Amino acid sequence: MRLLKDILYRARIIEVTGSVNVPIESVTMDSRAVNPFSLFVAVKGVQTDGHKYIQNAIASGASAIVCERIPEIVSENITYITVNNSSEALGFIASNFFDNPSEKIKVIAVTGTNGKTTTATLLYQLAIDLGKKAGLLSTVVNKINREEVASTHTTPDAVSLNSMLADMVDAGCELCFMEASSHALHQNRVAGIKFTGAIFTNITHDHLDYHKTFNEYIKAKKLLFDSLPSSAFAIINHDDRNGEIMVQNCRAKVKLFALQSMADYKAKVLENGFTGLHLLIDNQDVYTRLIGGFNAYNILGVYAAAMELGMDKTEVLTRLSTLEAPDGRFQHITTSQHITAVVDYAHTPDALQNVLRTISEIRTGNEKVITLVGCGGDRDREKRPEMARIAAEMSDRVVLTSDNPRNEDPESIISEMKKGLNPVLTKKTLAVTDRREAIKIACTLASAGDIILLAGKGHEKYQEVKGRKMPFDDYEVAAETLKILDK
Repeated sequence: MRLLKDILYRARIIEVTGSVNVPIESVTMDSRAVNPFSLFVAVKGVQTDGHKYIQNAIASGASAIVCERIPEIVSENITYITVNNSSEALGFIASNFFDNPSEKIKVIAVTGTNGKTTTATLLYQLAIDLGKKAGLLSTVVNKINREEVASTHTTPDAVSLNSMLADMVDAGCELCFMEASSHALHQNRVAGIKFTGAIFTNITHDHLDYHKTFNEYIKAKKLLFDSLPSSAFAIINHDDRNGEIMVQNCRAKVKLFALQSMADYKAKVLENGFTGLHLLIDNQDVYTRLIGGFNAYNILGVYAAAMELGMDKTEVLTRLSTLEAPDGRFQHITTSQHITAVVDYAHTPDALQNVLRTISEIRTGNEKVITLVGCGGDRDREKRPEMARIAAEMSDRVVLTSDNPRNEDPESIISEMKKGLNPVLTKKTLAVTDRREAIKIACTLASAGDIILLAGKGHEKYQEVKGRKMPFDDYEVAAETLKILDK
């Protein structure tokens, strides 16, 4: 239990009505989670405004309310704290409530359109392999040392984030590697977190349903680097032209990594195949299990961060060869007939292009490439035609199908994707709404030596339709289908 006055530091308070000496046992932005002695923070969200639920929170026992405007009905014996920005205040309050855990552990954030999960996961694996205690906050899974904690968001809300950081501190972790999504940065979910370092992977077209313009998307990513203290490091992909925008006016020590331009950390791809990458990093040969040029960037970003964290160069270069990509990131199955199915989370035009480019680099030239792809419902609609066009231009056959349609009609989504196809590309394209059936058809189209790409869902073990998440796993469906066809 904490006193209210002890957790308001840096909350940018405008006015206080009532006593700040009241005890607080929990902090929440969800009125349904309020208990006696809770502090309820009314946050304006994307779907609703927490100010509408202030009376509900009080009825459930809240002792104090943080808000941007005092409600018309004011309850006696309730403390009201008015602030400039509730979401930002929540970040600082949550940090204070959990005794500022980010000041007791080195937190390294990874942001960018593609590569966040892989980079954060590889850094976590590397630290654990080197005998360090570390935590991971990612899209796929959260970990405290080797213990798994369920993951629901790329970046948790401010209360959950600080709670997990506090658990990591209690577990003796010295490092935490986390993804920082553009949504989380824009919504102040990481406000109050002291970062030791940040990594920028790349930025391409995505999430314009939320950010509206590409410029606003860039600004959201840049917020991470704007928040870094002078004691931190900022590592950017110098081959991405937006990398330098990220660190404009950044107070942290800036370091560059690149494959194609001059940088502090350089690498060269010597070989690329289904067995992995052979890289030259700082003039040292490194063999890795990861596949593709995009993963060369991820590995180089990991190496750069490890060096900035003071890890031993020889040990790091040695351990890089044992690291494995997260589930659903260029995960592949090969049958006895040499048909290969690749499952990848590629759900943006750039990610899809990167994966297909990697397949093109690996293939000998005679194999067909069969790509199955869909686009998520209730998300960025502008990328739909582009996804179909890229798939059709870079593949021999394409199956357009359902991804996570959510509240949209999957056939309407596919129709929007088809708008990116000219008559020539249309001829090599099939549309099969049922994803399970579509995977089966993609597999039956393949002959010996061919490569099937199942793009979009990657690690996800469900398909979301009309508010329901139903069990579905691309890797499992492909494995079952190919096993039958392999007999």
